[in-house]
Amino acid sequence: MPYPEQMRASTLALLGSNALTLLLALAFDWETGWLVWPYWIQSVVIGWYARKRMLALRNFTTEGFTSGGQRVSEDEAGKRSTATFFSLHYGFFHAVYVVFLCVHHPVANARDIALLALCGLSFVYSQRQTYAVQHAADMSGKPSLGALMFLPYLRVIPMHLIILASAALGSGVLMTLCFTVLKTASDLTMDHADRRMAENAAARVRTDA
Repeated sequence: MPYPEQMRASTLALLGSNALTLLLALAFDWETGWLVWPYWIQSVVIGWYARKRMLALRNFTTEGFTSGGQRVSEDEAGKRSTATFFSLHYGFFHAVYVVFLCVHHPVANARDIALLALCGLSFVYSQRQTYAVQHAADMSGKPSLGALMFLPYLRVIPMHLIILASAALGSGVLMTLCFTVLKTASDLTMDHADRRMAENAAARVRTDA
């Protein structure tokens, strides 16, 4: 698939997964706070693909990226140690988060589990489309390993701040709609910024060549 078409597929998949979550929320009368669950799943999916992306790198730079006061090596060991550190840190954050969800927004029945699984599958498909675009750009460029490690946080933190702020303001159809629109806008903005960074890294390599 040509690169521009991959980008369109990525954007449409992201819109579709958010639209599905909104439809389920309205159809089953979810309170706004309960929407944290499907977006927690999306956040985990983003982290899983971020690790996969780092491990798939062939040509990358660690300029300005240090660990223990030393520059991270631009080799397989540096790549794997970074991916491992990211997995542990990101994973711990989401483990604490899921405890909060279980206490304040427990999943009550098999129907809820099935609906969350459906949302999860849609987010896997969406992020898979995004990963395809990112990976294609990474293979033709020289991305920053440090930037790739921090990007998932830049994407999921605004998303979850919107979620928690909306949940604190109360529930209702209007609130759910407003929240989902804001969250989707944040999603698309950060996803676009992520892809643009990969494109720019590839463009710099072509220019240098």
